[in-house]
Amino acid sequence: MRWSVAFLLLVFPARASAQDWNGDSALALARRAIERRAVSAIDTALRDYKAQAHGFLFFLGQFGEGLTEPPRLVKADQLELEVYWKAPGLSKQRIVGWRDRAELPTDINYHRDHLGIIQNNFGRAIRLGEGDEVRDVPHPLAPVGTDIYDYALGDTTTIVLPQRAVRVVALRVRPKSFGVPAIVGTLFLDLESAELVRMAFNFTPRAYLDSQLEDVSIVLDNALWDGRFWLPYRQEVEIRRRATWLDIPARGIIRGRWEIDNYLFNVGLSTGWFVGDEITAVPKAERDSFPWPGSLTAAIQDVAEPVRQNDLERVRAEVSKVAGRRALTGLKRQRLGARALSDLVHVNRVEGLALGAGYVWRVPGGGDRIEVRGLGSYGFSDKQGKGVVSVRALDGIELSAYRQVRDIADAPVIAPLLNSLAAQEFGDDYGDYYRATGMRLALWRSLGGRGELRLMAAGERIATQTVHASPATGRYRLNPAIADGDYASTAITLRRRSEGFAVRHDFAAELTIEGGRRVQNGTSNYARISGAGHMLAPIGGTRILARVQFGLPTSALPPHRAFVLGGRGTLLGDQFREWGGRRLALVHVEWRTPVPFLRLAAGPARTPGTITLAPYAAAGWTDDMTPLTPWRVTPGTRATVGLAAEWLGVFRVEAGYGLQSHNAHVAFDVARDFWDIL
Repeated sequence: MRWSVAFLLLVFPARASAQDWNGDSALALARRAIERRAVSAIDTALRDYKAQAHGFLFFLGQFGEGLTEPPRLVKADQLELEVYWKAPGLSKQRIVGWRDRAELPTDINYHRDHLGIIQNNFGRAIRLGEGDEVRDVPHPLAPVGTDIYDYALGDTTTIVLPQRAVRVVALRVRPKSFGVPAIVGTLFLDLESAELVRMAFNFTPRAYLDSQLEDVSIVLDNALWDGRFWLPYRQEVEIRRRATWLDIPARGIIRGRWEIDNYLFNVGLSTGWFVGDEITAVPKAERDSFPWPGSLTAAIQDVAEPVRQNDLERVRAEVSKVAGRRALTGLKRQRLGARALSDLVHVNRVEGLALGAGYVWRVPGGGDRIEVRGLGSYGFSDKQGKGVVSVRALDGIELSAYRQVRDIADAPVIAPLLNSLAAQEFGDDYGDYYRATGMRLALWRSLGGRGELRLMAAGERIATQTVHASPATGRYRLNPAIADGDYASTAITLRRRSEGFAVRHDFAAELTIEGGRRVQNGTSNYARISGAGHMLAPIGGTRILARVQFGLPTSALPPHRAFVLGGRGTLLGDQFREWGGRRLALVHVEWRTPVPFLRLAAGPARTPGTITLAPYAAAGWTDDMTPLTPWRVTPGTRATVGLAAEWLGVFRVEAGYGLQSHNAHVAFDVARDFWDIL
């Protein structure tokens, strides 16, 4: 029978031990654990075992400024393994079942050791990616551990099991020098036996051999099996990668999750069984015929829920506390950088063609946790330079100085790259612009796993922009004038991020309260409350998605903080930004249904055999006209009905018919998840 920290009959904390690094008690416990590992390797009570491992590998993509949004699922693999072990440290694993599904075309190939569990808690040296990612990193409980690592005691927790009460103590671990390959994290030890119960850790930057590695987070949970053996029960690994040549907010993630059970002890395994590769697979026909209990879609959703709840972001936060102000990233200190591809090249009607470049520098003297970012651009039609320089501390503060061209709307209505193409080739520019020059101070704090609080204060000069460019075909509309002048503003934003990938239910929302004043021939104060959110709910095998947006200000709201409505991104059946005012409400509801579709393949890459059809309805309203602007308030509520089709979760074609305008429009775009990097 198995008992572990995951299933507690009674848990209560004992008095926390808050001692300095390398205190006598911490070192004594570390030495006991090192000795216990050495004894366990020759313990005749456990000669061998056989078990089963149930695992998932997720290949994910994460996008957007700050990389705070949940990642997108690209590919999922489900595996079933037979696991074998023989003293003192022989390991064998056989893949007996394997099925996969790609949400986006990909030809990713995993390292062999990603396809199995970690045995022996890594042994004396830690190795990942067949040695290509991490190699020969000393284990903190290896015989040389006390020469390389510092130790400090943390809290003690008591777990009451039927056999006995287990007191588990946290032992924090960090290297004596962060300039060597090592781990940083927390070990949890059975205080009575000094057996390892749990490991949660990251690596120092020198441990990463692959230049694309940002970081690796690992959690190994052991359980008490048969009342006497602490052996693998649950394991989670997350490997995060970024591009080496350009710092852009996009990362690839490999996330593995394993559960191990059905142990059989001392079954008499032959040494010859362990000859050859540690991880092997039965023939494909046999793997394909494995009797899975349900569909892969249901299995992904079932395992994605606890993966999100036990987010490895918490592990990184705890490791960060152990590391102090040292950033545990394998990325280079200095790189070219941009927030999106459109920072490098974009087109709009006020700047024309604009080219830009950026640079990122992690300050060595700032404990590796301070970043300086610079970005500049030049518009060839308005013949003006713009740019931003920001100093950002990774623990939640940023100071920026900028000269930028901004859109009046709170959020974009089209992918920036597609807007550049439409503006240049057809004269369709889906933005209304003004220039802001000033400084901004931002503070932010996490609120639980998905929440965030952000405070902002800014002082800036606002200026109207005029049309300077000409498209290849068609003609640009005028850019609206605003009330030029100097403004000071403060804002507080509460945000709940989306749940993540493979979700049945989802809820995300953002609320901003802003106050400001304009100093121009006297002082004019204003206040503004705005919010947006979405909710996803299942109905059988389909989904209902609802999006809402609203805005409520005071009467002195300046034109560049007004709300706009109509056309692409809001009410497709009306003209683009036909409506606007000081108040706004918008609701969009769609019914998302997967239907069979052509499956495409190119080499090992293949696409899913479905597309998503989404009939929808949207209703919007504006009121309280903003002076000096071209937007009218809506004569009542405006409504659009239509049909959208999404392929690969990336491309979206949408047709909408205005119930009041009696006009129909069609729009092509990419999914909103990708807008921030385009």
